[in-house]
Amino acid sequence: MANQFEVVVIGSGPAGYVAAIKAAQLGKKTAIIEKWVKDDGKTTWGGTCLNVGCIPSKALLQSSEMFAESAHGFEDHGIQIKSPKIDVAKMLERKDGIVNQLTTGVAGLLKGNGVTSFEGKGKLKSGKVVEVTKNDGSVEEIQAENVILAMGSIPVEIPPTPTDGDIIVDSTGALEFNEVPKRLGVIGAGVIGLELGSVWKRLGSDVVVLEAMDTFLAAADGAIAKDAFKSFTKKQGLDIRLGARVTGSEIKGKEVEVTYQDSEGEKKETFDKLVVAVGRRPYTEGCLSDDSGVKLDERGFIFVDDQCRTTVPGVYAVGDVVRGPMLAHKGSEEGIMVAEIIAGHNAQMNYDAIPNVIYTHPEIAWVGKTEEELKSEGVDYKAGAFPFAAIGRAMAAGDTQGQVKILADAKTDRVLGMHIFGLGASEMIAQGVIALEFASSAEDLQLTCFAHPTLSEAVHEAALAVDNMAIHKVNRKKR
Repeated sequence: MANQFEVVVIGSGPAGYVAAIKAAQLGKKTAIIEKWVKDDGKTTWGGTCLNVGCIPSKALLQSSEMFAESAHGFEDHGIQIKSPKIDVAKMLERKDGIVNQLTTGVAGLLKGNGVTSFEGKGKLKSGKVVEVTKNDGSVEEIQAENVILAMGSIPVEIPPTPTDGDIIVDSTGALEFNEVPKRLGVIGAGVIGLELGSVWKRLGSDVVVLEAMDTFLAAADGAIAKDAFKSFTKKQGLDIRLGARVTGSEIKGKEVEVTYQDSEGEKKETFDKLVVAVGRRPYTEGCLSDDSGVKLDERGFIFVDDQCRTTVPGVYAVGDVVRGPMLAHKGSEEGIMVAEIIAGHNAQMNYDAIPNVIYTHPEIAWVGKTEEELKSEGVDYKAGAFPFAAIGRAMAAGDTQGQVKILADAKTDRVLGMHIFGLGASEMIAQGVIALEFASSAEDLQLTCFAHPTLSEAVHEAALAVDNMAIHKVNRKKR
């Protein structure tokens, strides 16, 4: 067979393209396959994250934050601006420009590293043969020594609210509104729902978030989630309704009537736009032949071991199609690990040190165990927290919401988790990741010199607070 490669990657998202580049850097003859085609008919690289996920949503979050600041925050600084207006078309144009720059950059990186690119849909067949159905309908086969499955994920749809691409949309559609909807409904108070709801709320929408669970951000530390809920609802005006299970919807002209059930019974709410953000599921449809040998678990994820090996020797799976959090950085690290393993190196990944971030304002970030998890596991721990309200840099920035919380083992002092709600949380959480990666103790952080004035001083003070030694707050009395 003419097309023979040592490594073939299906999917060019953060898991796939990183795996392909790393494999090529390690001297392997590598190919990558991508089926995503833009409206202009050209293939685009980078997967969901770069095209309709992480990057475009952050571009809109930044624009909406600047608009909100100019409308409500500048006066405290002595800056006078009369009634700022949002040009939605220009905002979307900026977002699209950033996306184009990054996706074009990925294509350049693949080419620059000698990765052969195939445009079309990849399908794994038996014997590690990969079938590529090109956009013109023609079919080509590639023989691989090793295959990396990195097809990513797609939004989950729910029967009560089928998307129509106009009134009822998924997360992709919520990035493309050509005007600010007056009444916006969001189903799901998870990462995507909160981020997208925040964008349009700041731009002027009346936003109602319907969340089926009774607990807000159950995966986050309870104290952090409580702080965040109070901020989003009381200060920012997001109408977040917990325990609200959507049971139906009906499009009436240019609006949609949503029916949901809560503790008080059945209720209805009417919106101009409705965003369905109830999660994502692995995308494997048409990507695995019946005789490929690759097995799926009961939830539809590709079954893999701790080093991302599937049930077929020489076939690996990474990113959103396998167990674990659906995070771009998790997928990228898995891609690097697998490329290293294929090259004969003994590579491992520390799944206990993967950071989680929600890019609301303020941001929410955490790594490691929550206090609730430690309690349920019977771990003897100690905790320290410090508010941004006592941090000079936060005061100067005019943003003192939230806190840093650190959890450590009561006997060994080893850091078990770090949780942040506040300005710059997405950047500061890396300090917690490094602490977990190097098995640091709370004392290690206590003895570290942090620059002043910085937001990161809250990390230092929280570490000191673990042992009731915080400097810039009164410590609780020891029992």
